[in-house]
Amino acid sequence: MSDTVLVRDIMSSPVKVVREDTTLHEVIATLDSFDINAIIVVQKERPVGIVTTKDALIRGMEHGLPVSVIKAGMVASSPLVTIDEEANLEEAAELMRRSHIKHLPVVSDSKLVGIVSHTDIIFAMPSLLSIMEEVCRPPRMERMKKVQ
Repeated sequence: MSDTVLVRDIMSSPVKVVREDTTLHEVIATLDSFDINAIIVVQKERPVGIVTTKDALIRGMEHGLPVSVIKAGMVASSPLVTIDEEANLEEAAELMRRSHIKHLPVVSDSKLVGIVSHTDIIFAMPSLLSIMEEVCRPPRMERMKKVQ
C-alpha cells in the first residue's frame, strides 16, 4: 500500500464557478452563501481565472466603482494555475509555493474537476507544512524580513 496522497483524494468538488460577466456583487454573495474563499471564473465552460475574497476586496476597491458594475473578469487573477487530479500533494504544495497561491484548481483532461486549498493540504499531510509556510505567511512578513 502506498503512502502517496493524490490531489483528487482531498480536492473539493464540485467547484463553484461564475462567468466573466458576473457582477462582483454576485461573486461576493456566492462566496458568502457557500462559505468559500475562492471561485473560478469560466468562459464558455473553460476556466480562465480565479477570484478570491482578497481579490474581491482589494481589486474591487481599486476600480472605484459599485460592486454591481464591476465584473468578475475585471478582478480575477489570470492566467489560471492548475494541477492534474493525478498529481500528488507534494507536487501541489510545491506548485502553490512557487506560484504564491492558496487555491489550486484541479483538472482532468483540461476539464475543471475540483479545487484544493493550502489548508486542505496541511490538514491532509501535516509534513508539508514547511513547504506551505511560504504560501501561508502574509506577504508583509516577507517584506519586513527583507528590510531587516
